[in-house]
Amino acid sequence: MKNVLLTGFLFLTTILTAQEFTIKGTLTDAESGIPLESATVFAERPQDSTLVTYTISDQNGVFELIGDYSKKEINVNVSYIGYKDYLQKVNLEEKLNVDLGIIPLEEVSERLDGIVVKAYRAPVTIKKDTLEFNVASFKTKKDATIEELLKELPGVEVDAEGKIKVNGKEVNKILVNGKPFFGDDPTIATRNLTKEIVEKIQVVDTKTDAEAFTGEAGDSENKTINITIDEEKNKGIFGRVAAGGGTDERFEYAGLVNYFDNDVRISVLGGGNNTNSPGFSFGELNKMFGGARYINISDNGALNYGGRQFGGGQGITNSRVGGANYADDWGKETEITADYFYAASNSYNDVIRNRENILPENRFFSNSVSGTTSNTDSHSVNANLKTEIDSTFQISFRPKFSYSEGKNNYNNDEATTTIDGELTNQSTQNQITTNQNRVFENNLELTKRYGAKGAYVRLSVRNEMNDDVSDEFNLSTTEIFGDTPETINRNQRTDGNQESNQYTVTAKWRIPLIEDKLFIEPEYRYRTSTRNDEQSVFDFDETSQQYTSFNLDQSTDFENVDNSSRPELGVTYRNKKSNISASAGYVIRTLKSDDALRDIQFENDFNAIELGIRARHRFSDKMSMYTGYNLRNNAPSVGQLSPYVNVSNPLNIRTGNPDLKPSNSHTIYGGFNNYDFQTRTGIYSHINGGWYNDQVVSKTTTDENFVRTTTYTNVDGEYNLYANVGYNAQKKVDSIRTINYNLGMNINADRSVNFNNDIQYASRTISYGPEIGVRYTWDDLFEIRPSYSFTYSKNTFNLPLFEEQNYRNHNVRLRTSLTLPKPLEWSNDIAYNYNPDVAEGFQQSSVFWNSSLAYSIMKDTAVITLKAYDLLGQNTNAARTSTQDYIQDLQSTVLERYFMLSFSYKFNTLGKKGETGDDNFWFD
Repeated sequence: MKNVLLTGFLFLTTILTAQEFTIKGTLTDAESGIPLESATVFAERPQDSTLVTYTISDQNGVFELIGDYSKKEINVNVSYIGYKDYLQKVNLEEKLNVDLGIIPLEEVSERLDGIVVKAYRAPVTIKKDTLEFNVASFKTKKDATIEELLKELPGVEVDAEGKIKVNGKEVNKILVNGKPFFGDDPTIATRNLTKEIVEKIQVVDTKTDAEAFTGEAGDSENKTINITIDEEKNKGIFGRVAAGGGTDERFEYAGLVNYFDNDVRISVLGGGNNTNSPGFSFGELNKMFGGARYINISDNGALNYGGRQFGGGQGITNSRVGGANYADDWGKETEITADYFYAASNSYNDVIRNRENILPENRFFSNSVSGTTSNTDSHSVNANLKTEIDSTFQISFRPKFSYSEGKNNYNNDEATTTIDGELTNQSTQNQITTNQNRVFENNLELTKRYGAKGAYVRLSVRNEMNDDVSDEFNLSTTEIFGDTPETINRNQRTDGNQESNQYTVTAKWRIPLIEDKLFIEPEYRYRTSTRNDEQSVFDFDETSQQYTSFNLDQSTDFENVDNSSRPELGVTYRNKKSNISASAGYVIRTLKSDDALRDIQFENDFNAIELGIRARHRFSDKMSMYTGYNLRNNAPSVGQLSPYVNVSNPLNIRTGNPDLKPSNSHTIYGGFNNYDFQTRTGIYSHINGGWYNDQVVSKTTTDENFVRTTTYTNVDGEYNLYANVGYNAQKKVDSIRTINYNLGMNINADRSVNFNNDIQYASRTISYGPEIGVRYTWDDLFEIRPSYSFTYSKNTFNLPLFEEQNYRNHNVRLRTSLTLPKPLEWSNDIAYNYNPDVAEGFQQSSVFWNSSLAYSIMKDTAVITLKAYDLLGQNTNAARTSTQDYIQDLQSTVLERYFMLSFSYKFNTLGKKGETGDDNFWFD
């Protein structure tokens, strides 16, 4: 209780020390008196120029600075391209609401009397579609990573997994000097590059290369961050290496080396662990081997319901990864990036599954125990070549190639009983599979601009070739009891070969009706896909002791063809605030299948209209909204149409339905964002939903021995709805203390139509829950982040046989980081999970605690870390899953408690114009 009171007192006193101030004024041109829009106005601490708050002027030149500050005096700066910088000291001792009146700015030339005038760089600059941060204006610790820098930028949020949001919108692309850095994993850049080499951070709407070239509007709901390296520090070698060993034979190692030489950039990385880290990322403390220390307790212990999973796990994995990245400019017109990745893993997982199956007339139970061991090795090569033949013609070429091979050993024992405990069937299976997979993809895009009104012609060609070869040995026994008992013994080998080849050609023409505002956009897309699926099954011949007896019933030799063409006409209107577009297309599609082993050939034609409407409007730099509607036609798959009877699983026989109709999906979506970057406070919301006609669903019947037969049919009446709303706020106590608040609420509702032994029924699921989080930061001294989330799920049915089901899940999490004394840092991640509705015998609650203690040495270039994983030994993979026709409890292998001691070391030779300051690798 004393600790609680002390914490509350600390929060209260720190909040009361700050004063909220308001400073306003109007910016004009000194000569003409014209208002100056989009000038950057910011307030700084006089003693060290630390940014306190900032804003921009509106179309009338009016600005209003709002912030919290505990000192008597503050500096107000104005920065605007082409004008002299303005600085005024403001006294906040007498009053906290200050009106500076009209502030005339004088134009400035770049060169006066032979002297170059170097303008003062504002901490934040807002252009038409770019938000730019001057890195030098933001205070961080000396060796901060870019991820730590991003956390200090106004409007930027970074969660524990490295996911980034800017003004409430997700960042889905990270660039370094305008080029990709190790593919699509942003944490490789943000957790390994350091602030000291960065000049500025730019945030823009996400665009493709072609959209940027033609000046089209990008994806306003997703953001791209471009990390610009300081030109004077863009030459040299830097990186870091790390390794750790622990109890229970746990280990981790990682390394990254970068060579930058102006436009040339070469990076090499490698890593490995047996601590279930899913990818490569590291940094001191919690960022060292980022995936290893983070196990969300909701993934280990409870509920999977209505599409929300609170359980799972993949056992124990020993993984290795290596890769290289290359980027360069070939002249002024051509850019190239390329990367290579190698990944390998060995894993094992044991699973106990107890399932209660629900039928209209009764219920039955199926229980199984299974084990899986797997080994995989994969290689991938990606490249991106972009060149401009001239200022109006761009070519983009993006080939990808991947190769993987693996071996999987699976065994399973399963038994099915009636509600009275009578055994109806049982099976044992051992399966060994080896496979090789090759994939080649290529995207070629040619864009030609013409005229001066925004017109262009674009041709895109995409192809994908996939080849998968497998060799499978299957040994199984299935016993079916009852009035007609049957025993099925299988000792088989299957040679599998799946090949697919897909081409898509798209041509688009944008014709301006009003220059840069109104366009019509004819488009035509043709797609052809051919897939060959050959599975040759051979039974073991006792006489020859070889797998030579061909099994026709279980073998396949299909050739499936999917051809479609789609003409479309669209119209787009845009101005500075709004973007509205609508399109209508007509799909002409043919599905064909030919089985070379049996007399099964069919051809189905599916034609349909598709529609799309999209609109977004920006009320201001802080407030925007978007909405849209889509009508899409989805044809059944060839497997759902084919009348082939698949008896590979004797307890679940499958066959298609050639009479299926295509389904139509209607989806609507919308969102609203209002984020005040000045106060770092805002609200965001999103909603999307859909309803479906002729939806394709599975239809299963179960006989008296609980052997299932599954086919497919069309139904109406399915829908889904998802909505969320969030509120973020920041209270800046002073320049070193900050409190962030996060509130959220989401709701998920859906209706699905299903069959249970030929009886059609509908189930409705609704789940909702609030989330709340607080983050209190005291400069480099400490950080505390408590959070709580709750989920409630309810499932109802329109059949009296099925009972209403309700589930609850509580999650409490506390993350702390304390630096005292300075070289020593202690971090904790404590999660409490409570699930009152899991089955008897499964753990209802657990406390999952990860802790690390780090000590910096060698001028802060090296860190020794002691880490404790699952300190209390309560990690569990017990989970309950509920669907329309069964309730399942599952328990699988988990990573148990261990302790690990690790060492990390960074080196850096970057300096002015490539010069190094010392002859060693660990100076800062």
